[in-house]
Amino acid sequence: MLPIHVTVWDDHAQRGDQVILVHGTMTWGLASFAHQRSLAKDRRILVVDRRGFGASPDTDQSDYDVDADDIVGLMDRPSHLVGHSYGGVVAMLAAARRPERVSSLALIEPSALAVAADQPVVAAALDANRRYVAASRSMSAEEYLRTAYSGSDEPMPEPFEYALRAARTAMRERPCWEAEVPVDDIRRTSYPKLVLAGTWETASAEYRSATGDALVATARTVAARIGASFHQVAGADHSPHRQRPNEVNRLLLGLWAQTGNVQPTQLTSAD
Repeated sequence: MLPIHVTVWDDHAQRGDQVILVHGTMTWGLASFAHQRSLAKDRRILVVDRRGFGASPDTDQSDYDVDADDIVGLMDRPSHLVGHSYGGVVAMLAAARRPERVSSLALIEPSALAVAADQPVVAAALDANRRYVAASRSMSAEEYLRTAYSGSDEPMPEPFEYALRAARTAMRERPCWEAEVPVDDIRRTSYPKLVLAGTWETASAEYRSATGDALVATARTVAARIGASFHQVAGADHSPHRQRPNEVNRLLLGLWAQTGNVQPTQLTSAD
C-alpha cells in the first residue's frame, strides 16, 4: 500500500509517458495542478499529495527526504518529474536518487534557496525565513494560514478544511530552503531539464520584494547549476502553472518532446 495518496489521470489506459507532479507547501496535488489535467490526453499523470497534505495520511513532520523516497517509489518506469516550490526540492532529490528512471525534470519556482545562498538577496530571504519560523511557533494553525496568505498575492486553496490541515503540516515541515541538493550529480545527467519562474511584475511590491526577488534569483541559479534551460513566464509570480497554465503546459510539452532520443541512463561527463 502506498504511504501517500496519488490521483491518476490516464485517458488512454496507461499508454504513453508517465509524469509525476509534486506540489509545494500550504496546498495539495489537485489544488496545485488542476490546470495540467489536459496533459493526460497522451500520457499517464500521477498527481501526488505529499504526506500530511490533501488526502495523504498525517505525518509527525513533513520532510523533503521522506517525500523524495515516496516519489522514487512511484518511479516504476521512466518518469517526467515536475515539482513546484517545496516540491521542486523533492523532485530534484528524487531525480538524484534514481537518475536512470528520469525522463525529464521540470522545476517551477523551486524553493532551493540554499543552492543560491551566496547571493545577497537570497541570503536575506533565508534570514527572514528563519525569523518567521521562530515567530510562528506560537501561532495557531488558523493564524498561520491567514498570515501566510495575507503576505502573498496567492489565493487560499479550497476547501478550507484542507487548507487548514496543510497549514498544520507546514508548521511542522522541515524547511526545504536549507536542503543540500546534489546539483552536480543532476548536472551530469543527460535528460532535459527546465526551470520556470514568474516575472512577478503583477505582484505587489511588498510581495515581490519579500519573496519574489529571492525566488527568481534562486530559480536562475538552480538552472545554471543543474544545466537546465531557464524561462520566465510573463504575468505570473510564484505559481506560473496556475496563473498562466497555457504557457506552462506548452513549455512542459516542449520539454517532454525532447526525450525521444535521450536514454534516461545516459550520463554526461562532469564539467
